[in-house]
Amino acid sequence: MSVRTAKSQWNGTLASGKGTMNFSNYSGPFTFASRFEEGDGTNPEELIGAAHSGCYSMFLAALISGEKLHPESVETTASVHLGKDDKGPVITTIELECQVKCEGLSQEKFDELAAAAKEGCPISRLVAAADIKLNATLL
Repeated sequence: MSVRTAKSQWNGTLASGKGTMNFSNYSGPFTFASRFEEGDGTNPEELIGAAHSGCYSMFLAALISGEKLHPESVETTASVHLGKDDKGPVITTIELECQVKCEGLSQEKFDELAAAAKEGCPISRLVAAADIKLNATLL
């Protein structure tokens, strides 16, 4: 299996410092404000959301393909909620909103596959401590 690498650097204190995240063809800034407030730049939770939405979409497409069907599109948005517990900040909930176009896929089979993808995609399995909610629609 593959190994992927990402790198980040943080300079300064938590509140006044700044950092950069790098992977593949992406390099972007992150700050206290971009993570805990509304500032410019990205944050780890946004990147988890990108990873989760991409992973879920691919996994669901694989499951649909396994039924000998050809999905036209699988579009997923992940909303990652950052909360707090007694240890500090924690991802509490991830909401997956998915829309699928696939001719020949029944609603019953779609519901089954969508739920299986939520449980089985590698990022869902990684973040299983969070409450993962799914709203999947067959168009």
